[in-house]
Amino acid sequence: MIQNILIAVSGLGHAEEMLKTLKELPSIQQAKVTVLHVVPPQRTADSMTAKWEEGGKILASAIQSLALNPTQVSSILRQGEPKDVVCQVADEIDADLIIMGSRGLKRLQSILSNSVSQYVFQLSSRPMLLVKDDIYVKNIKRIMVAMDNSEASKHCLDLALFLVRDIKGGELILTHVITDLGSEPTATTQVAADQHPVLAAAAAEAKKLGVQPRCVLSMGKPGEKICRLAEEMNVDLLLMGSPDRRPSIAKSFVDLDRLLGSSLSDYVRINATCPVLLARTSAA
Repeated sequence: MIQNILIAVSGLGHAEEMLKTLKELPSIQQAKVTVLHVVPPQRTADSMTAKWEEGGKILASAIQSLALNPTQVSSILRQGEPKDVVCQVADEIDADLIIMGSRGLKRLQSILSNSVSQYVFQLSSRPMLLVKDDIYVKNIKRIMVAMDNSEASKHCLDLALFLVRDIKGGELILTHVITDLGSEPTATTQVAADQHPVLAAAAAEAKKLGVQPRCVLSMGKPGEKICRLAEEMNVDLLLMGSPDRRPSIAKSFVDLDRLLGSSLSDYVRINATCPVLLARTSAA
């Protein structure tokens, strides 16, 4: 299911470390990897030459650090606006997954600082794995999926099963948050979780592939509960669906109203203490 991975490198962050961890998984070991570095437009020929040389060194350093099979890795050095080029290259290689570092900025800060990861997340329909600069990348054993009734959520479940089914000692945690803002959040309940329609259906899909999941049902504000559960359960990778928030009329423009508004996926990507993989309905 994940055969082509695009990793955008800038010389900073934990994206390369995340990819190395992913490549240790049996299901990912045969995936092809494209390492991309984008050189932003420069005002002078001298500065452009310097940036190209720097970009070549960044690519070489990343490839050396990844230590991948040469037959499975390729590199691209390209000039342009980084946020646009990442999306273009992802389409060119038909990437099944985009990996990028993220500073974990809040929405308004991301816009004002021209955050590349935020714009790619907004505009791309492909699954995207965001790795914040301030988290510790761990070997992947515990994978959590935040479930609801959306197709994007079901796609995340498929991705999680693809990853976890061959992990020795791997654990799949399925969680669903009942939103009830009019009352105090209740404690996690294991018994009710197994019978909840959303979790029961997801667990049934997992069991078809021989995966025995742990179901966790809770109540409260979804973003806060998901992040708290991921931290309490020492989750190594969190997957959740994200609705397609791109404008229906002009897909090439960022939906500023939605960016500035309330978004569960934005809250989780900013506050989660583990890497977050987001997938959209249109990526299924």
